[in-house]
Amino acid sequence: MSAWEVHAVKYAARNARSRADSFLFDDNHDAPHAMDYYIWVLRRGDEVLLVDTGYDDAEAQARGRPIELDPRAALKPLGLAPEAVSQVIVTHLHYDHAGGLHLFPNAKLHMQAAEMQFATGPCMCHDTLRAPFSAPHVCEAVTRLYSGKVVFHDGDAEIAEGVTVHCIGGHSRGLQCVRVRTAAGWMVLASDAAHYYENVFARKPFPIVVDLQDMFDGFTRLEALASDRRLIVPGHDPQVRRLYPQGVAPHIFRLDHGPEGDPTESGLRPS
Repeated sequence: MSAWEVHAVKYAARNARSRADSFLFDDNHDAPHAMDYYIWVLRRGDEVLLVDTGYDDAEAQARGRPIELDPRAALKPLGLAPEAVSQVIVTHLHYDHAGGLHLFPNAKLHMQAAEMQFATGPCMCHDTLRAPFSAPHVCEAVTRLYSGKVVFHDGDAEIAEGVTVHCIGGHSRGLQCVRVRTAAGWMVLASDAAHYYENVFARKPFPIVVDLQDMFDGFTRLEALASDRRLIVPGHDPQVRRLYPQGVAPHIFRLDHGPEGDPTESGLRPS
């Protein structure tokens, strides 16, 4: 079978951050450290898979974290109408990855059973663990379940030929990454299994963590899943925009031919 196209679609950024927000252990916690927000599109001929949905303006206002583009508008240059999206891989249910589920009303959701259990279970009694979730987004996933539009996976699973998901955990109990066969080889969309290149390549864990061992083990798993560790794509790193060419619009980046540079080097340097 032919390889998949992979597009990273940037819909928001948050620049008023420091390295303390990105790394649990660091020697320069006060230094600025920007964050980009992405969703991803996998395409092969007429086949389209959306990976995550971003969040909408209502959530942006509620959290004081503005978005640059509504996810529907962000996808428009790729010719994707929200009603036509039939499958969404939900890497996890945090607000910035599942906050737009309602924008894609006809989509079947692929998620880890562990993530639904986590987001609807007793761990949500703790304010800190609950903070990255929003009840309406979790309720939308439950509503989609009762409509027969959720497919649960338990660990590793094939979504389509050349696309697999793998439960990593760490950042959230049922966090999954996406492995996709591209012209450059097996690429791994890490989502929040590695927010930044520096998380995975320098083994610096992200501060929002449910299980630290799972997070560390997940870094090793990401490297094992990719044909080349340079084909790991972190979930929030602005360096993605510098390493991959601009696609059909200024906020869209084409990933499937590999990086135009070496992220294993850039990812070990503070950005």
